[in-house]
This record gives sequence, structure tokens and C-alpha cells, in this order.
Amino acid sequence: MTATNEPKRVLITGASSGLGKAMAFHLHEKGYKVYGTSRKQPLDFIDWPFTVFHLDLEETDGAMDLREDFLAVEDRLDVLINNAGRGMIGPVAEIDESTYQDLFQTNVFGPMEVIRAFLPQLIESKGMIINITSIAGFMGLPYRGAYSASKAALMMLTEALRLELHGTGVRVVDVAPGDFRTGIAGNRFYVENDPKSPFYETYERILKEIDNEVDKGFDPEVMARVIEKIIRTPNPKPQYRVGPFVQRIFPALKQLVPSRMTEKIFLKKYGLK
Repeated sequence: MTATNEPKRVLITGASSGLGKAMAFHLHEKGYKVYGTSRKQPLDFIDWPFTVFHLDLEETDGAMDLREDFLAVEDRLDVLINNAGRGMIGPVAEIDESTYQDLFQTNVFGPMEVIRAFLPQLIESKGMIINITSIAGFMGLPYRGAYSASKAALMMLTEALRLELHGTGVRVVDVAPGDFRTGIAGNRFYVENDPKSPFYETYERILKEIDNEVDKGFDPEVMARVIEKIIRTPNPKPQYRVGPFVQRIFPALKQLVPSRMTEKIFLKKYGLK
């Protein structure tokens, strides 16, 4: 699978659950040499068929510690998949500064630190970087504005990185999923819903709607198959959108219709007066 017919080495952050776990097991079954990361301790995954390193993106030296652990057992990296991240639910006006900082550290700064840590190995192997963003990054969703902003930031950094690495042989890809049935709801940052808040009733209602949409999302295996296809593609597209049809086409639709019409669609969808 590499120039020496050895299996490609793939490192997937956030591989202990959800999309990351589905990708890791799928690629392992397809013959890739997979390594994962988790905020949990490695001993929790001792019976897994591949190595899982500790990585907490909120730790200052997390990315460099991961690099040290990885290079202690491997001398090559062909594919880096930045999948680790967290959701955020809450009114934009009621999220405190430290919570914003934690979210952006996990969803934006952390992934970029991992890229910086492994860039020498990826340039040497002429490898691939896949950043998992979100279709939510195309729109400021009510009560998910902070999450949308973090994913939009990672999306733009990915776009710039692809241009900057052009000519090095490193391929950079943005994969933006829509709703998938994962454990993201249990791993979110939440803003406590205060009954005295002017957002109380709508926040309570929309939170239930969001969880219901996720429960009806795609099977993570769909995402895993797309990731494998991208890895096998010699010249992948800059971005792939994966998920329900309506979610995949909405970013394009948003560019075609007047902004006030887009706003009316969201106001109606979420019952906002």
C-alpha cells in the first residue's frame, strides 16, 4: 500500500468512540496499520487490535507528547486524521470566555498543534492530512453558534494549509460530516439552562430537537467508508461533505439564495419568532 508495499500507517485522533472508532476499526480491517488516540488512558484499550495513545487536546504539550509516543514505536506516518473534537450547545451570549477557549483549543488549536508535530514525517512520506470539520461550519446555527464558529475556523485553516503544502506532496483534505449517530451528545460542552434566561424556553426545546436529529443521523460506518476511499484517491478533492442529502446541499443552496431567505428558513425550522 506504500511504495514498499507495506501497509500505510494511519493516526486517528479521537478514536475511542463515534466516528473515530468507526474509522479506526474499518481501516484496521482493510489492512492499514492503525494508531488511535483517546483522552482515556491506553490501558482502557489493551484488548483492542491496534495501539491507542493518550491525547488530551486541552493539555499544553499534548501534541508533542503524542509525537514522542508514536515515534517510539513507528518511524513513518502516511495519514493523519484529525477527528478529535467536542460539541457545544448554548446561547452565544451566555457562553463564558473560558468555555469558548476550551472549545477552540479542542476543535481548532489542538488539531493544528498535532499537524505541526507530525508535519516532518508527513512531508517525508508525502502523506495525507484529513481534518474532520462539520457541515455546521457553513452556517451559524442557533444554540450551536460556538461550535459552528470553531468548525468554520478549522475549515479555513485546512483550506489555507492545503495551498501552503502544495508542492510538498502532502495532500490536505477537509471532510465535513452532517448528523451521525455517535456519542457526541454525552461529550458536549453545555451551557446550563437558567430559567431566568430570556433564551430558556427556546433553548430547552431546540436542545431536544438537536439530540433527536443526531439520533436519526447516518451510521458512522458510512463515514469510515468515505475516509478509506479518500485515502485511496491519488488526487482527492479539497472538501467532502458526508451526511443526509439536505445537509450536504444546504451550503451550496446558501450561496444561491438571498441571505434573508436563508434566515427565514432557519427561523421557521427552529420555531424562532
